[in-house]
Formats: sequence, structure tokens, C-alpha cells
Amino acid sequence: MSGRLFVTGGRGYLGQVVVERAALAGWEVTAPPSTAVDIRDAGRLAAAMADADAIVHTAYAKDGPDAGDVIVAGSTNVARAAGRRRLVHLSTDVVFDGRLGRQYREDDVPTPITDYGRAKAAAEEAVAGATAAVVVRTSLIYGGPGRPPSPHERAAVDPDATFFVDELRCPVQVDDLAAAVVELLELDLVGPLHVAGPDGMSRAELAALIAGRNVRTSPAPAGRPLDCRLDTTRAAAILTTPLRAPAAVLSFW
Repeated sequence: MSGRLFVTGGRGYLGQVVVERAALAGWEVTAPPSTAVDIRDAGRLAAAMADADAIVHTAYAKDGPDAGDVIVAGSTNVARAAGRRRLVHLSTDVVFDGRLGRQYREDDVPTPITDYGRAKAAAEEAVAGATAAVVVRTSLIYGGPGRPPSPHERAAVDPDATFFVDELRCPVQVDDLAAAVVELLELDLVGPLHVAGPDGMSRAELAALIAGRNVRTSPAPAGRPLDCRLDTTRAAAILTTPLRAPAAVLSFW
């Protein structure tokens, strides 16, 4: 299906790699910075997307006074502007509260308990109401050898940082995730899909693996999502892109 691809958040950690992988797959990629096209400006966004055959929406804001507006209004604008065109929308595992006691499946109802999780869950709902998109829920993203360090990797080498032993996620390598996103552009799939690493581990375990040493640990404070492991069985059956475990990637350090 390769053609013209519009990527939001193309200067971000994941977005940059999506741009790279899409170009290698034959897409003609446009990825303007937010200073040129703010996704909250519906008119400018629609004009910028006018010639695109498909869209990947990675742009977001994690915190700050405008974060909710960027996530919810921005995602709504992207979905409305996409219309009938292919849209891959990036979401997160923290649309769940982590209290279920098992891996979350695509048909589990979102139960967010943080501002960020609530905004991403609202964005998912808005996107689903505006267009037929595939909603990629993912987890902690890291780079590993050959990639700039992610925020999680930078934190892991800080000797004063503390990591939670009871906050479980499914970390995913950035190239694996980006390749899966590009592959999804070619597939006739809508609704949520859990695309993350195959292994659940705590933030403390991930940090120790990255740092190659023991790290400071503690239980997570109250109010944080805990066991947000994603069941990736469906993605593994659909995608040809391998989603590697952190131990397989980071063992090269």
C-alpha cells in the first residue's frame, strides 16, 4: 500500500524511528514538527494531511498544563482529518489500572487511574468514534545498542534513581515497535491491538538489565498503575515483525 505517509510526533523518540522504517519500506514520509503543525489546530492539521494516503499518530504530551488537550483534542483532530484513510494511533498500557491480576487483553475495558492514562483512554474513545483506526497499545520503549538512550535508559544509569519492584510492564525495543507500526499500515485491522515486548518485568528489573548492576528499589507509591502487562498473543499471530524480549536485545551491552 506504500504511498504518502503523514507522521505526527515525527521528532519524538518513537516517531523518528517510524519515519526511518517507513521510508525504508517505500513510503514518502511527511513529519512536520509541532512548531509547524500543532495537532490542536484542526484546520492547519487537515491542510497538512490533505495529500497523505495514511497517517501514523505518535504525538503526545506526558505532563504539563496542556497535556490533556494535546492528547485528547489533538487525537480527535487527527482522527477526523484522517477520515477514511488508514490511521495507526499510538496508545499506552496505562489506560489500565494494573489491578486485574493478569495480562490485559484487547477486549478488557480501560480503567485509568492517572491523568495521563485518563487522557489516553479518552483519546482512544474519540478516535474510535471518528474513524476506523488501529489503536496500538504499547509499553515502556527503550533503544538498546545502536540507538540513542530512551528516558528509561538514561534513568537506569543514574546511581541515585530508585525503581519500583511491583510496577510490571512489557518493555518494547523502539525498532521492533516502529516496524510493527509500519507493517500495520498494510493490514486491514481496526480497534485495539497490544504491541509490546513478550516478557513482563518490573521497572526495577528493566533498570538493572540496562545498567548491568543492581539498582535502588522500592515499592511503588499509592496511586500508580501496577501490573499493566499486555497480552500480545493477538499481535504475535498477526504480525511478521518480531517483538523481542529485553534480555535478547540488551544482552549485547
